[in-house]
Amino acid sequence: MPQTSRHRHTHRLLAAAAGLATVGALAAAMPASAGQDKATPLHHQGSGRYQDVQLLSFNDLHGNLEPPTGSSGRVTELQADGTTKTVDAGGVEYLATHLREARKDNKYSITAAAGDMVGASPLISGLFHDEPTIDALNKLDLDVTSVGNHEFDEGAKELARLQNGGCHPKDGCYDDSEEFTGANFPYLAANVTDEKTGKPILKPYWVWKKNGVKVGFIGVTLEGTPNIVSADGVKGLKFGDEVETINKYAKVLQRQGVKSIVALIHEGGAPASAAYNYDCDSPGAGDGISGPIVDIAKNVTPAVDALVTGHTHQAYACTINDPAGNPRMVTSAASFGRLYTDTTLTYDRWTGDIARTAVKSANHVVTRDVAKAADMTALISKWKTLSAPIASRPIGYIAGEIGNTGTESPLGDMIADAQLAYAKSIDPEADLAVMNPGGIRAGLTYAASGSEGDGVVTYGEAYTVQPFANTVNLVDLTGAQVITALQQQVSGSNEAAPKILQISSGLTYTLDLTQSGAARVVTGSVKLNGTAIDPTATYRVAMNSFLAGGGDGFAELGKGTNMLIGGDDLAAFEAYLTANSSATTPYPVPAANRITVVK
Repeated sequence: MPQTSRHRHTHRLLAAAAGLATVGALAAAMPASAGQDKATPLHHQGSGRYQDVQLLSFNDLHGNLEPPTGSSGRVTELQADGTTKTVDAGGVEYLATHLREARKDNKYSITAAAGDMVGASPLISGLFHDEPTIDALNKLDLDVTSVGNHEFDEGAKELARLQNGGCHPKDGCYDDSEEFTGANFPYLAANVTDEKTGKPILKPYWVWKKNGVKVGFIGVTLEGTPNIVSADGVKGLKFGDEVETINKYAKVLQRQGVKSIVALIHEGGAPASAAYNYDCDSPGAGDGISGPIVDIAKNVTPAVDALVTGHTHQAYACTINDPAGNPRMVTSAASFGRLYTDTTLTYDRWTGDIARTAVKSANHVVTRDVAKAADMTALISKWKTLSAPIASRPIGYIAGEIGNTGTESPLGDMIADAQLAYAKSIDPEADLAVMNPGGIRAGLTYAASGSEGDGVVTYGEAYTVQPFANTVNLVDLTGAQVITALQQQVSGSNEAAPKILQISSGLTYTLDLTQSGAARVVTGSVKLNGTAIDPTATYRVAMNSFLAGGGDGFAELGKGTNMLIGGDDLAAFEAYLTANSSATTPYPVPAANRITVVK
């Protein structure tokens, strides 16, 4: 999912304290609530012509080792009577149990992922450059994953370290007894090449083999990765077209005699229903899903037998016809380890290919009503012990749940106000602040996450909200540029999927969704403290370093002049919350009424 720059590593004191041996483990689990099965399976588990191969998959884990909280830790389930209910889901202790149970009696089982395993992670993983998550995935017996955009948050060199191991170049080793060994599984990056050599920076494909059965995997991330990652993270890299790259390496695999192929694609779609188990093939194949993955699926060569996708954090298990007009499975398992997908690929030993008519797939909930995997509990305990002195520190108080969803979110208002307050502290001429919605990774929950008490916000909780090491920068923009930036929320690369900037107090405007493109922003309605924005005047605008670099399609914000680079954005948020809340006067839930939306 889109976001910004590097993980936070401002607390290197932990490196010296990290003398515990790495306890790892994440393993696999029991299918709970089933989704919608597709096609009719040929049940061939014997040693004859057909062999069922189990493909377990998930995506967008984002280092969520502990059960995610709030809406991030729930899924919507469609009931038989047409109603829906929410189910608490996620947490690697439960994911391990579910996947292990799912693998039982399946001698031919592969576990694959579609990117963003790390990045934008909660403090327990992000503070340690996501080494805890790689350890967990190793113990989970993950076989292969594609890269996602967040694998580049810290740049290609750090991604190579996650793959190959070694101590962090600045923070060193966290385990005095054992050096970080890296991922036991291959990260695939077929469409990410070095600008100078033109070669993929990691393996483009990988082949799973067992008793004569061969299944090839090609891994790609979205071509638009440079637009949603900091410039430093993708420096020197080129991101190629997803379809062209997959088709190219499908031919390579075929020449090697591999005819059963799965594409792992960190790009996704938007389902018509929020329920993970809805039938997205009703009324026709793939009719219940839209977005970039649809065109990709329609154009990827028929040589590819299934597409495991991600990035949009949505849940679906659909068939979308390939270029030859044949149905092909396209799946995504939401995010944060709340679901996993169980797909049956029926391998034809005579042809070496997948019998497409026999492919079935369903999403399953990682419920929390099963036993926790003891090895994962130990892993979490180790890293929580190391991070506890920082994570548990109270930084403020809130009067209720402050969410991060909606066109304008209460937390978006709060963060924008925090950035404006910080900006004014270093430059009294600061006028307004804007915050990209994808940079707000979770809401602030009122219920206590530990022993701190309800309404208490800890540093660890704030870190989960803003896990990127961005700075708060100040730039000069003309009023015309401010208006253009607002128009870029709903036009250009953002027209199909608008990215609505969260805005500081005093800035107001009307967003007319009955219009199209840039016209959705009603120009005359853009005001600052009740006065219309003057196109010729200069405004001092605060934003994080990701936006100041033109990230998320906001090219106009990248044209700011007279830049002042401030301090850490999370530190600004902490200072604001601490200064504006107490146990007796907690921070009120913002009204989120700065943008007037016309539908």
